Amino acid sequence: MHRRTLLGASGLLAMPALRARAQVEWPDKPVTIIVPFAAGSSSDIIGRSIAQYLQQTTGKPFVVENRPGATGEVGARQVIRSAPDGATLMHAPISTWAINVALRPNLGYDPVTQLTRITQTVRTPNVLVVNPQSVPVDDLPGLIAWLKKNEKTAAYPSSGVGSSDHLTGEMFKLATGTDMAHVPYSGGGPAMTSLIAGTTQVSFQNLGSVIPHIRDGRLKPILTTAETRSPILPEVPTAIEAGLRDFVVYSWQGFGGPPGMPPALLQRIHAAATEALRSAQVAPRLTDLGFDIVANSPAEFAAFQQQEIARWTKVVKAGNITPD
Repeated sequence: MHRRTLLGASGLLAMPALRARAQVEWPDKPVTIIVPFAAGSSSDIIGRSIAQYLQQTTGKPFVVENRPGATGEVGARQVIRSAPDGATLMHAPISTWAINVALRPNLGYDPVTQLTRITQTVRTPNVLVVNPQSVPVDDLPGLIAWLKKNEKTAAYPSSGVGSSDHLTGEMFKLATGTDMAHVPYSGGGPAMTSLIAGTTQVSFQNLGSVIPHIRDGRLKPILTTAETRSPILPEVPTAIEAGLRDFVVYSWQGFGGPPGMPPALLQRIHAAATEALRSAQVAPRLTDLGFDIVANSPAEFAAFQQQEIARWTKVVKAGNITPD
């Protein structure tokens, strides 16, 4: 099943300042942005924010099409088969761009050679949270002690095999010498429901998704995986501050297209996408959701992607992690 949505026109279409600023040549047909995950996912929210801004500033129709399946492979393969004319683009998370390569030896696409990197859009740290009713601890030493005592029954949920929250949990187990069962779900929402209900007890979830549950007391934060403390959770230490050496993890998203996009077209689309990300319409919304705007160059995105593939390949091998 997939969901295809044509963004509706708004009064902002008539704003000449916005339209004049976006001197971008697009195909003379609707532009489709493939999101290889379900509607409502973080990839979808960000992709729609970019699409809405581009529709407003170009006056052209932008379509967001959800094509979930195989941790992003279904949507990615559709993009790869598309003409490199700018009419089909993709917004997808770390799993589609990097983790799939590390985790799936028989992956049906190559995000390095078969996709054009436009820009890394955003990043957000994960937060190690516990259900305070099930895990009565206040800090990392307390959690490690609890896990070692309850390793036969402890479990952590994730939004799916190969997701950032899954592999961050595996990194944590390797770094702390603890063990707990992995329970994959079909998305972040069901994983969070499991955690709050106490079916699972510990999880690494994106900053923005856990803030409401931390504030209402249903989840307790132990640490974040950012380089520095989050201004949203200034009282919560980073993993490094808590004693985990080099434990910095960001869940990130990227904007791309089919292989073979002409350099001039790539440059124009990159300029438009990064303008959208930094705009007064888009940036505050994403920041409020816990995302850091990246908006880097295609070359920087490509170099970062290679680093992430190498990093997660090491984690997958060290943890003997399989896609099933």
